[in-house]
Amino acid sequence: MREAGVQAVVRTEDLAVVGLFEVMRHVPRIHGLFRRLAGMASEARPDLAILTDAPDFNLRLAARLRRLGVPIVYYVAPQVWAWRHWRIGKIRRLVDQLLVIFPFEEDYFAQRGVEASFVGHPLSDLARVATGRGEFFRRHSLDSSKELVALLPGSRQGESLRHLPALQDATARLAAEGVQQIVLAASATTGKGFFQAHWKGPAIRILEGQPQDCMGHADVALVASGSATVETAILGTPMVTFYKLAWPSYQVARLLVDTPFYSMVNLLAGKPVISECMQKECKGAKLASEVLRLLRKETERCQMIEELARVRTMLQAEVPAAERAASAICKRFALGDIQNCTQRSP
Repeated sequence: MREAGVQAVVRTEDLAVVGLFEVMRHVPRIHGLFRRLAGMASEARPDLAILTDAPDFNLRLAARLRRLGVPIVYYVAPQVWAWRHWRIGKIRRLVDQLLVIFPFEEDYFAQRGVEASFVGHPLSDLARVATGRGEFFRRHSLDSSKELVALLPGSRQGESLRHLPALQDATARLAAEGVQQIVLAASATTGKGFFQAHWKGPAIRILEGQPQDCMGHADVALVASGSATVETAILGTPMVTFYKLAWPSYQVARLLVDTPFYSMVNLLAGKPVISECMQKECKGAKLASEVLRLLRKETERCQMIEELARVRTMLQAEVPAAERAASAICKRFALGDIQNCTQRSP
């Protein structure tokens, strides 16, 4: 959106904080960002607001915009079906149109009086490897005849720090079992330098700006729970997912979350397709054991690849998700056809 000319009054990266208690020390800063954005909206009086994800921030912003009489589209629904169910009333009251990225969400919200449209998952259009396997291996001095394991510890520094001890232990155990090639995909928000400074495990290759190539060309990926698991599923790579919250946040979260699985891949499949190593199970021994199982047992590996293909099919649509979203907005608010809509000033 910034590349298309949207003025970034507040950058979404500045709101990226995970954890119920961890967010507390960021409240003053985030409140300042909220006041800045709400103030500009009050001055500009936009014809339409399209709020994306970040429900704790955006639902408060929606209430402020509603008082200004601004129609509200919400893109990527708050996961009220998983936890904090009471937010559905606020969504019903504040949101004019809800655009959802998981197929089951359309019926879920419709049954609760919220106009919702499934537009497909954006990652189903965006998750692509940029280079061929041979080129990727040559560029990073890897041996294409040997197994490759990819580590995706998370997109934020705080969560990555919590995961590094287990990942370092896991890589040591994998190395002892003969797994010689491991790459760590550093997110743009965390950066390669961060991991170079904090990595204390066996020698690995730390790559920045190439997460999809790392996922797509790996034989197995160790992926922090979140949207990266969906991305890895779309790319068809067998994976093990993990996550560890700070202990106080976990104790509260476990009382609020009401789903049979933690990972979206398993939720979409309706069964345990990928192993979930959460909290106490986020340990090097467990992670290494699950990776070795997928590397050594071809039948289980092939079965997972088939299940991931089914998940990918659920998320895909004939028209790209972004175009479907834009078309739904244009139709709902009589903005004309998609070409005219996209040519309007932001």
